[in-house]
Amino acid sequence: MDVTAGLPSAKPVQLGNTGNIVLQPPLSRCGQGPGLILLRPVSYAGYQQQNTSLDPEPLQKWAEESFAVAQITLDVDLSGDKAALQHLIQEAQDGLTALSECTQDQFGLIVFGSKADYISQFEATLRDVPLVKNEAWKVVALLSFDSWDIQVTNTPRLVHASGPDKLPQEDLQIQYHYADALSPGFVIPGHPDFQYATAGVSHTRSLKFLKKHLGGPSFDLERIWDEHTYFEFSDRSVEKTMATMVQEPYVNHVPTLTGGIGRARLSHFYLHHFIFNNPDDTGLDLVSRTVGIDRVVDEFIFSFTHVKQVDWLIPGIPPTGKQLRIPFTSVVNIRGDRLYHEHIAWDQATVLVQLGLLPEYLPFPYPLADGTLPAPGKRFEYRVPAAGIETADKLQNGDDVPSNGMFEYKIREVDDR
Repeated sequence: MDVTAGLPSAKPVQLGNTGNIVLQPPLSRCGQGPGLILLRPVSYAGYQQQNTSLDPEPLQKWAEESFAVAQITLDVDLSGDKAALQHLIQEAQDGLTALSECTQDQFGLIVFGSKADYISQFEATLRDVPLVKNEAWKVVALLSFDSWDIQVTNTPRLVHASGPDKLPQEDLQIQYHYADALSPGFVIPGHPDFQYATAGVSHTRSLKFLKKHLGGPSFDLERIWDEHTYFEFSDRSVEKTMATMVQEPYVNHVPTLTGGIGRARLSHFYLHHFIFNNPDDTGLDLVSRTVGIDRVVDEFIFSFTHVKQVDWLIPGIPPTGKQLRIPFTSVVNIRGDRLYHEHIAWDQATVLVQLGLLPEYLPFPYPLADGTLPAPGKRFEYRVPAAGIETADKLQNGDDVPSNGMFEYKIREVDDR
């Protein structure tokens, strides 16, 4: 099986003779989008080699979002040389403008790192670059991870501030604060201060900001998610399912810890434990859907007859012949026009109740709230606070099942046998 089916093949290219600019065409299925210029300190150049997460370095990540990306790496000499910085920015702009996959000649600018990551003159140098000061400046959205004093008329600015001592700037249109992040490196995979979850939150915020001011890229996230599930449950094709996903995706079925991390493992999981593992009468009935800037959140009822062992849902349980209707929640992250990850959750207790595998009562091995212990030869049991198919009925129609019935559940005392 070709697990790379459908992956974009656009390779990064070097611009100019200095080796400081890399141009990366979009890594989406549509293959085009607006332009981004990334400025990064040279100290950030080696972190991808230390990256152990699925999150790629910013150049690839933003290209997967369907941006055309020009990345400028600045060493000490370049970051303090106004003429050199002017030339590099101009070269990046020209490279993006000449790129057929870049859909416009105005760009977003992201400045990575803190002031401590650059030479002390860098802030003043960037502020005084002629491109920044006149109409030749084609940047229409400025995003950074420190509070740079770069006054650009009518250019929207977003700052992601890290550390407990960062205070909001009154002149900023938007600022987000991450008190637990140790440095601006929290968004750089492989950096000692990288924080996967916090980086994900900031990326979504950045994406919303850039899409607004660059006019895209825009995709029908519902269609992309529906296409993916069609290939999973109707067409039942591993190759086509994987073709809807980024280079290194993952799936996490939260209650059972099943799924796959990375393309090879996820492809194996889909082939051996998911796509052909679901019974023929499997159904998904949508209850609600919320669509964000890069996510689709679904509530749905997952139903099937348990005529085969379903590894990913109830691993190790032989077929019982029971019919199940299970409330599910899925949070799907879409990067560009391909899926990055799925977080799928459900109440495993209702599955076991519907299968007849969870007793109505179980031992309660503790004293009661007032300190009472069971009498000699006796034990306490609690009524398990879990419901069966009623959970699905109540999700689909809240009036079908009365609320709060479990409030009447009590501890009972029985013979200890």
